[in-house]
Amino acid sequence: PLFIYMGYMLSESGIAGDLYHMFHVWMGPLNGGLAIGTIVLMVVISAMNGLSVAGMAIGASIALPEMLKRGYDKRMVTGVIQAGSSLGIMVPPSVVLVLYGMIARQPVGQLWLAGVFPGLLLAGLFVLYIVIRCKLQPHLGPPLAVEERQMSWAKKFRLLRAGVLPLLIMFFMTGLFLMGITSLVESSAVGAGAATLAAIVKRRLSKQVIEDTIRKTLSVSCMFMWVILAALSFGAVFDGLGAVKAIESLLIERWELSPWGVLVMMQVSYLLMGMFLDDTAMLVIVAPLYVPLIISLGFNPIWYGVLYTITCQ
Repeated sequence: PLFIYMGYMLSESGIAGDLYHMFHVWMGPLNGGLAIGTIVLMVVISAMNGLSVAGMAIGASIALPEMLKRGYDKRMVTGVIQAGSSLGIMVPPSVVLVLYGMIARQPVGQLWLAGVFPGLLLAGLFVLYIVIRCKLQPHLGPPLAVEERQMSWAKKFRLLRAGVLPLLIMFFMTGLFLMGITSLVESSAVGAGAATLAAIVKRRLSKQVIEDTIRKTLSVSCMFMWVILAALSFGAVFDGLGAVKAIESLLIERWELSPWGVLVMMQVSYLLMGMFLDDTAMLVIVAPLYVPLIISLGFNPIWYGVLYTITCQ
């Protein structure tokens, strides 16, 4: 819950907005610069929140109006916000990987470490796509107007201060955890405390900000607790009824699929379910059934957790 609190505190207190303004000024002169800035902002938000919902809310409220106002193509804008916010479930501290770790009984720290490179690689590919597409079709992402770019270097460098607080929060939270100084729960408390301190330093911690942050945190946390409870109950009952063995005998004995063939069938099932269900709903259904099968076939459950999360994205 404290990771979720931290993300909403940064959003409600306007710190995320300051960060976007910094990217807006520095990236604006490039074709597609605001879209690239949005992807970078989403990576930072993902590294402080772990939920796609928070990234989507920040992108839609801050980045969307700015890009549309400057003549960006509507489909390009929508794609950038959708793709960027999906990084929230991959880049640590990913709440979906925490959920997977709890259901699959795998260490969350290892899952987070495994998700860092794929998450950054995806973000890099998104940026590369925007650069190439806007080079070929400049009208999709026009650069900022000259009058908007006319700002002294001193002012531009002052804007970089907006990135200092989020970087400090990320270091105190993820850095201390990776160095082994704090546990997972302690690092979430450090992050929540740092986000609240940042809001105080910026003089934006009002009664309304606290109330909105706590209400949204409680709402999302309760939803996740019920999801975990339902997933563990569902898994126990299904396992007791022999569903795991039934799937195993269908795929391996009757269809005679190789381990990689079984993996491909699982991926196909995600693509079909993804048309109707979100990431957590799918995880509740498939993790209790697929994870024991994955382990019995000799695949690494940490690797599979990252594969599942990328497929969800």
